Amino acid sequence: MKKQWILFIAIVLSIAFACTPKAVETTPSIIEIVGNGEVFTEELEEFCRSNKVEASVYQWNNHVVLYGTFSDLSNTQKQIAATYPDATVKIYEKPFYVFDRKNCENKTTVEHWSHTLMTANLVADTTMQQEYMHYHATQPEEFPEVATGFCNANFQQVLVFRNGRQLMLVISIPEGENLDELNPKTTENNPRVDDWNAIMANYQEGIEGTTPEETWVVLTPNYPPTP
Repeated sequence: MKKQWILFIAIVLSIAFACTPKAVETTPSIIEIVGNGEVFTEELEEFCRSNKVEASVYQWNNHVVLYGTFSDLSNTQKQIAATYPDATVKIYEKPFYVFDRKNCENKTTVEHWSHTLMTANLVADTTMQQEYMHYHATQPEEFPEVATGFCNANFQQVLVFRNGRQLMLVISIPEGENLDELNPKTTENNPRVDDWNAIMANYQEGIEGTTPEETWVVLTPNYPPTP
């Protein structure tokens, strides 16, 4: 088992240098590889080179995430799954929630971003899942203060993806800034964001492998990401 973990973690470091992240203008997607057993890196390195995959690489436990643009997302998933038959390969094609700075008072975006990726599950109750999606669809009208908070914190972009029950959250901030320092500005003189966060907590729970106290877990970047 120890050997398997070492080999799996090794994939993260190798992919990071094979799939070089570059700046893109289109909305990115996510491929998640959930390892189960030994994963070898040579085939994936060659795959990234030959298919010009532009992605940043993140990892939490046995979850490896490629975040970037893919010319054929579905085919990429199939090829990775064929290369690693003992792993589960999931795609998150399009975000169901997008914040950008177009509606901020200061619409300026910086050239270089850093990304924080987090993941959590929706609760199993399907009615509550629908309510969660409805909250996000109507957030601009019902909770506009949330976007205002993102503007105040100088967030460049916020994306939320979904595959089944699992959520992927991507928060992009100016490169060199610290999310822990910026995030409190979302709620500063803005109590409605606290209300929003309290409501959302009813619909979310940790993915497999988290402790009962954990909900959102942060994936560690294994290559310096760029926007």
